[in-house]
Amino acid sequence: MTVTTDPTPPAAPPPGPTDGSLAAFGYDQQLRRRMGRYASFAAGFSFISVLTTVFQFFALGYSFGGPLFFWTWPAVLAGQLLVAACFAELAARLPIAGAIYQWASRLGTPGFGWYAGWIMVTGRIVVVAAAALALQVVLPAVWSGFQLLGGDPSPTSTSGAANAAVLGLILLAFTTLLNVLDNRALSAVNTIGVTAEIAGVALIVTLLATHAERDPGITLHTGGEGGPITALLVGSFTAAYVLIGFESASEMSEETVNPRRTAPRTTLSALTTSGVCGGLLLLGGLLAAPSLTDGRLATEGLGYVLTSTLGDGLGRVLLADVAVAICAATLAIQTSATRMLFSMARDGALPRSTRLARVPERTGMPGTAAVVAGVGAGLLLLLNLASPQAFVAIGTGCIAMVYLAYAMVTGPMLVRRLRGQWPPPADGTRDELGRPLFSLGRWGLPVNVLAVGYGLFMTVNLAWPRAEVYDPEGGHWYFRWFTVLIVGGTVATGAAYRRYRRGRSVEA
Repeated sequence: MTVTTDPTPPAAPPPGPTDGSLAAFGYDQQLRRRMGRYASFAAGFSFISVLTTVFQFFALGYSFGGPLFFWTWPAVLAGQLLVAACFAELAARLPIAGAIYQWASRLGTPGFGWYAGWIMVTGRIVVVAAAALALQVVLPAVWSGFQLLGGDPSPTSTSGAANAAVLGLILLAFTTLLNVLDNRALSAVNTIGVTAEIAGVALIVTLLATHAERDPGITLHTGGEGGPITALLVGSFTAAYVLIGFESASEMSEETVNPRRTAPRTTLSALTTSGVCGGLLLLGGLLAAPSLTDGRLATEGLGYVLTSTLGDGLGRVLLADVAVAICAATLAIQTSATRMLFSMARDGALPRSTRLARVPERTGMPGTAAVVAGVGAGLLLLLNLASPQAFVAIGTGCIAMVYLAYAMVTGPMLVRRLRGQWPPPADGTRDELGRPLFSLGRWGLPVNVLAVGYGLFMTVNLAWPRAEVYDPEGGHWYFRWFTVLIVGGTVATGAAYRRYRRGRSVEA
């Protein structure tokens, strides 16, 4: 296949045939189609990784909302299920790597889709960095020898932030290597990580339930730094950060057997399973915490609950399981970012597209794209050396970019529905085995409307420059405006690149 140099993707071809072939979409099969249903589920579940993200952001949610922040979990889960339902319909009809980019291009315009992909791939690289930083939350608690720099392991301390960057760089070297090798190794590590995570969640929730100190009525109290509204808005950051990445099953569609049937179901099952597991973890931590008022829950989070309630020995074993989940999550997120880079480069939509789109026959993996994602995330980790506040800024910045990219898919999809152009023609309504594709039917329009509204609201909520969240110590205005700056910078950089390429095309 000839790779173009124009940053604008080609015009959308008709829906693909029922055998899962990429030919009707204008692509050759370069990636190896080996993934089954559990591996597809693992891709989404590992990206979400409730053990990684709940342990990483529990303290932030609790510090602002107190126990009341628990209720942001079901609210965000409901909103994300609306988005996931829309994505499931798309996954059934457009089973292509680079899902967000491909969907936005074909539902809207090629140029609009390019920006959605550009924002998403940048956001994903930021998410990789944020996930790698989570090792600092658990490893020093497992063994003090993991605190390589300084003596204070708290991620909000200077030494803890610096150590988080070092641990994260080591992890990124490992995940990049796996993303360059073979997708059998990738799938194996993801499967092991997901199995360990599910077992760990079940054990942690059971043990916390047997050590409960109070009843669930405590979740109706605030106890945080702000009132109920602040508690819900800022407390929702925890759930918002956790419950993303469910579309990773769709990102791996070109490597999945029977993707039209598998990807929609694993997208929804990964999010639903993660939502239930994460909600039980939050509730268990609140009920079993030795104290809700000593300040440790707002600084040390669930790690403090495990070691204080279950004892050092068992607590450290469970934290080691969390560390495994963090490694699997970082790997899955980097893989998703790599597939997005590959998909855009295959259309000639990025700088050095020919190299980024290269898939060696020996490995069947887009290795150059994996290295670019790993190096980009590694450079972002260096921000943690500047200030401990980078931890929150990087985390919330990447979520806002992901939510914006989601809205850039559900928005054009809604326009198509209002114009009577969805679902697409009948030649794409059955899967590889001849069964009807996933469809929302008459619920499609209301679900789509609510998904768009929810996505835009959460994007604004996450990007709002609250000084008490992003720069509580003062003196770091760039962290307070980090989300706005990184989104604006991403869009501006993308616009400059597209203008430059157009100029080159005109000169040629």
